[in-house]
Amino acid sequence: MKNNLFVTKRNGEKELIDLEKIHRVIDWAAEGLDDVSVSQVELKSHIQFYDGIKTEDIHETIIKSAADLISEETPDYQYLAARLAIFHLRKKAYGQFEPPKLYEHVVNMVETGKYDQHLLTDYTEQEFVQLEAMMDHNRDLKFSYAAVKQLEGKYLVQNRVTGEIYESAQFLYILVAACLFAKYPSETRLNYVEGFYNAISTFKISLPTPIMAGVRTPTRQFSSCVLIECGDSLDSINAASSAIVKYVSQRAGIGINAGRIRALGSPIRNGEAFHTGCIPFYKHFQTAVKSCSQGGVRGGAATLFYPLWHLEVESLLVLKNNRGVEENRVRHLDYGVQFNKLMYQRLIKGDYITLFSPSDVPGLYDAFFEDQEKFDALYVQYENDDSIRKKRIKAIDLFTAFAQERASTGRIYLQNVDHCNTHSPFNAKVAPIRQSNLCLEIALPTKPLEHINDEKGEIALCTLSAFNLGMIESLDELEDLADLAVRALDSLLDYQDYPVPAAHNASLARRTLGIGVINYAYYLAKNGVFYSNGSANNLTHRTFEAIQYYLLKASNNLAKERGACPKFNETVLADGILPIDTYKKEIDNITGEALHLDWESLRESIKQYGVRNSTVSALMPSETSSQISNATNGIEPPRGLISIKASKDGILKQVVPEYQKLKHSYELLWNIPNNQGYLELVGIMQKFVDQTISANTNYDPARFDNGKVPIKQILKDILTAYKLGIKTLYYHNTRDGSGSDQEIVDDGCEGGACKI
Repeated sequence: MKNNLFVTKRNGEKELIDLEKIHRVIDWAAEGLDDVSVSQVELKSHIQFYDGIKTEDIHETIIKSAADLISEETPDYQYLAARLAIFHLRKKAYGQFEPPKLYEHVVNMVETGKYDQHLLTDYTEQEFVQLEAMMDHNRDLKFSYAAVKQLEGKYLVQNRVTGEIYESAQFLYILVAACLFAKYPSETRLNYVEGFYNAISTFKISLPTPIMAGVRTPTRQFSSCVLIECGDSLDSINAASSAIVKYVSQRAGIGINAGRIRALGSPIRNGEAFHTGCIPFYKHFQTAVKSCSQGGVRGGAATLFYPLWHLEVESLLVLKNNRGVEENRVRHLDYGVQFNKLMYQRLIKGDYITLFSPSDVPGLYDAFFEDQEKFDALYVQYENDDSIRKKRIKAIDLFTAFAQERASTGRIYLQNVDHCNTHSPFNAKVAPIRQSNLCLEIALPTKPLEHINDEKGEIALCTLSAFNLGMIESLDELEDLADLAVRALDSLLDYQDYPVPAAHNASLARRTLGIGVINYAYYLAKNGVFYSNGSANNLTHRTFEAIQYYLLKASNNLAKERGACPKFNETVLADGILPIDTYKKEIDNITGEALHLDWESLRESIKQYGVRNSTVSALMPSETSSQISNATNGIEPPRGLISIKASKDGILKQVVPEYQKLKHSYELLWNIPNNQGYLELVGIMQKFVDQTISANTNYDPARFDNGKVPIKQILKDILTAYKLGIKTLYYHNTRDGSGSDQEIVDDGCEGGACKI
């Protein structure tokens, strides 16, 4: 009877239902996969056929059926579902499974305004034939289902109103590579395009959302992270707000430093009026951040920074708290609270911390970042000056309030500003680091704007990517991969547009990059070592030594070709000071691993030729982009062997790499007894990483008396992080007690941020 029914094809034509055709597509998708059953997918789909049913609806039902079968016992359904989804995607994009010729595709996409026209002026038709020969469309079949859905949802060029998709993944990869190396000399550029295409399409290098979604389109802003500092004047605050709107609209995650804003009750205009304090201006920034949806790719989000010793700190710490009323809360920002050695010393000694309005204590705010000895002297001087408005609070009470808010919201972060400035490529006397970003892995100099076109201000941008540790068989591979990553991202700095002069000038003067890692948990499992017991310490030391060494070497080689970055003189690298010289020596107590690479020759070469990029490394969360590579995200242990990612496309299941072989080798988050081993690993990474690290602390209340995490334990971990030289702490995660061993993750920072 069903054979008398017709289906409606994508082009509107009707033909008789051919069940064998459906069966053949599922059969094709199942080829070479273990533990999958074509009949099981067909049974589960329960397609209710009716006359005129769309082939599109049939296909989507089958894809969902296959995706629903993904489990720890049958992980390969994630690839069967992915292949069906790729088939569906190509049919939608091209009307057929076979992609069009690259040159024809690019011409069509440029004519319709979807690709940047420079592709056709920079490359000849003959070169497009060569580019096409580099491509392997079969690599589409290596994606997991979660990856395909992320590609559809975030990365492929499309009409976000109608849902039409115009390309498939290999076009994305080859054209990103072509754009980034377009200005290279003609005799070398196709070699670089091919090398970079292979690295990104085989998942050895992972790219961030702004690059994946934007490079090849007419939109030219690809830096993941933007750091904006405001001063204490209305003009500066308004300029910062305008810059926020411009960058949120172009997919960037925002870090706002508002630490200079004077406290409530401070005199203004020579005492003519009292200042309204920080909260109204924080609300102003919140409105700016939420004003745009980042082109439908991500929602706007920001982290705002202020010092622990700010006179309003007790009110600022609770801004995210669910208690209270709208007038005294600013809940849609995250917050980074800034600490230094003096604050910790007061805690350890059972002493007091004195709170000031930055406007009342000249020089103190700047010294907090630039010069720790000067800060200590000024701080004590102002404490003893009875003419200055201040408030004393027991250090333990202030730290406890911070820890309680961090625990209850999970989103009150920590920045150790002294570590950010003493273990940094920048000379803190001339280029201090006064803030981080939304995901707390960027540490770059900023200067407040006085107006939106202020060329003396400095907005810091960072362009990100990551090495996929799980795909690297030997650390020697990192040399070539580092060269490709540094060259590609450095080219991007010249390729992109800058909506604000302060960002343009700073970016091209400092040329900062942040290259990190994904799939660290898989890397540990593959090598038979664990987060918690110290067994991964030496491997981690060797790995991150190689990463930083080869990245610096690549940037040094690029400087030999193209010149050092213009503000190389504002780095300590110019004096031959490297990360291996300034790390916290406490790290030597947790790993005795020697240095294996020729740092002394590199030091001399950097002193002679400089580096093209002031920074080269940062460890970001990479919650979404790691899914493209079917990798564990960033450096984090997985919560479960199967993760359930909640995204705007619904629930996506993803199984850890090499599940069948390594399922007993993964150390899952809630099986790790405490934060000590993880923090030690982060400290080892921080020895080499020149910016900072999105590092989380995690607590299972069931491990503690009365099912409650003691504040004392949280403070102990914060002190441990400081002792190990860790610059920032990101999320505070608390197990919800559901007993599920599946990881449930939302877009988190990636929802409006710079997670790559």
